[in-house]
Amino acid sequence: MRKSVVEDETLDGAGGIAGEPAGGGRQHEDFLKPLTAPPASLERGTNRCRNQKLPRDRGCLLGFCHSGGQNFHFGAREEPSARNTMEASDEELVGVADELVEPPNGVINELLNVGQEDNMKGEVEEFLGPQAEYNEEEEERKYYRRKRLGVIKNVLAASVGAMIVYSVYMGLLQMQLILHYDMTYREVKYSNLGLEDIDRKMLMGINVTPIIGLLYTPVLIRFLGTKWMMFLASGIYALFVSTNYWERYYTLVPSAVAIGVAIVPFWASLGNYITRMAQQYYEYVNYKEEHVQEQKKLPKGACHRYIIIFQSVFNIIFHLSFVFAQFPMLFVLNHYLNDNEHILFNVKSCGANISGVIPGFNTTVLTNLPRSMLLIQLESVLMGFAFLAMIIFLVLCGAAYRPTEEIDLRSIGWGNIFQLPFKHLRDYRLRLLCPFFIYSGFEVLFAVSGFSLSYGVCILGLDKLWLLILVYGLSCSVFSSLCLGLLRLPRWVCLMGGAAVHAVLLVALLCFSLCPHPDKSSQYLSPLLVIIALWGLGTALNKTGVSILLGMLYAEEKERLDFVYTIYHWWQAIAIFIVYLWSNLPMRAKLSILLATLLLACYCYWVMERRLASKVPFRLPRIPRPRHKVKGYRYLEEDNSDESDTESEEDDEEDGEQVAEERGAEGGEEGGHDAEVQGADSPGARRRGAEGQRP
Repeated sequence: MRKSVVEDETLDGAGGIAGEPAGGGRQHEDFLKPLTAPPASLERGTNRCRNQKLPRDRGCLLGFCHSGGQNFHFGAREEPSARNTMEASDEELVGVADELVEPPNGVINELLNVGQEDNMKGEVEEFLGPQAEYNEEEEERKYYRRKRLGVIKNVLAASVGAMIVYSVYMGLLQMQLILHYDMTYREVKYSNLGLEDIDRKMLMGINVTPIIGLLYTPVLIRFLGTKWMMFLASGIYALFVSTNYWERYYTLVPSAVAIGVAIVPFWASLGNYITRMAQQYYEYVNYKEEHVQEQKKLPKGACHRYIIIFQSVFNIIFHLSFVFAQFPMLFVLNHYLNDNEHILFNVKSCGANISGVIPGFNTTVLTNLPRSMLLIQLESVLMGFAFLAMIIFLVLCGAAYRPTEEIDLRSIGWGNIFQLPFKHLRDYRLRLLCPFFIYSGFEVLFAVSGFSLSYGVCILGLDKLWLLILVYGLSCSVFSSLCLGLLRLPRWVCLMGGAAVHAVLLVALLCFSLCPHPDKSSQYLSPLLVIIALWGLGTALNKTGVSILLGMLYAEEKERLDFVYTIYHWWQAIAIFIVYLWSNLPMRAKLSILLATLLLACYCYWVMERRLASKVPFRLPRIPRPRHKVKGYRYLEEDNSDESDTESEEDDEEDGEQVAEERGAEGGEEGGHDAEVQGADSPGARRRGAEGQRP
């Protein structure tokens, strides 16, 4: 091809070379010799072809390029005599090159692709490779910082939600009891409906139903989950508010019973949730630790610091519910109350000398009845806050456990879940703390009903009831922050400090009794407020201290927290029922029961701490392994055709080792029996049994 091109462009019609005599004897070896490397002007010509954006198969494939008014041929070297002839046909050749669409024989000039493929590979590797500005450790740190902020958000949301729920509940219940106590209100509104004793039946439903809470609380929490149990319980409290729009037996009494059913699960879920948030916060702070990455049991005492902080924050916020619960009475009901001379006209004695609540208290406490529309508006506001609490639990509260952990908690068997709360009472730590659980229920109800009514209202009048409970709530909230001192002090300081304060006050109240004088009642206001504030101090140290203590004792046992807090709040429910029964007892008998329970609780707590210091082993029931049911004949372990003999032997050895560990953990005859049962239910045992039954 190179030869034909030379013949067409350099030879004239006579067969000679243009610019030389015909028939010359000059040898043209150099002329016919191919160029080994293009000159610099050829490179400039190639660049010009690129600048003209000619395709690789067109202008540059003709064998020449036009650069600087010179033509260079790829196959031969031009003589100066042929330059004029070539310049004359330069424009025609360029035109012909533009018309060509595809070069002959698909020849491609590779000069334009020099380095392009390498550049493309470099760009792809740069795009897919690790970015220089990306710091994996920094991104991980930011991720776990967001997780920690999420945990704090969960604690605050749960605290605010519980505070709103109990503000609505206690505020509505207090207003209902005062309205239903008034004889005129009952006769006008309920005489035709036969609801004169509706308040007594409501209180019975609220106080009696929690007795059976130990039977169903763990099942409900495991079935619904901790977060959804709190959400459902807040919905039941909202239902109680909604039934007041249509007051009938079939609305008020069932809603009161539902409240009693929800009390123990609600509080057990809250205690479990706050402790779980402390455990999660520890995991997100120490995410680089090996035991955290492998989701093993936490080291002993690792998350105690966060339990103290989170439980203190929860109680600081929650105890404000006593404050907000007084708003309905302060802004609405107080404007309809009679004066104290009328209400306390037949009251002869107050304090430790009385029996019942307030003997001689007038049954007409209202000057005129509140408008129905006003009560509906007030109930609508309370209903709105109840829905707000539900939304807070639903939207702002995150899950307490991972999805796999929730499944494992349910997969131990519903029969085991039902029995485990009772089995946990074998632990001497819980048994010895039961008197404190009972006393914590006694003292709260005594503050809001016993002292506030038999001392406060009996002396100061009904219009000061809101002030007494408001001071009590503020005192509980403020002094709950003192439990943060457990970060530096021993854990017995809170419980023993609160017990000491209450013991002194109980002895003082046993000696305190007087006859009411409406003219001199104002001089007793300050002493009574000081007493109720000090009682709030003891309540804060007691309730916060018990919650912290339970969290610290079982901080490493996250699968037992719901059982432990269920036992705690079930004993509180028993105490509430006892207070409901003793309402007609003499005040000195009530105070004596409180003082005796407190002393017994202190002694039992001292025994527990002494045993723990002596390292006396405690007995914990074994939590069965999760049993995940996989349906389908392909997954039956007895007929696993894909399993090799080696795998079968390894599974049998693992099952035997685990059974031995479970026997050692349980201890005693019962532990051995449970381990044998677990071993009989193990996959290896079932497989061996199936093999023995085959013919």
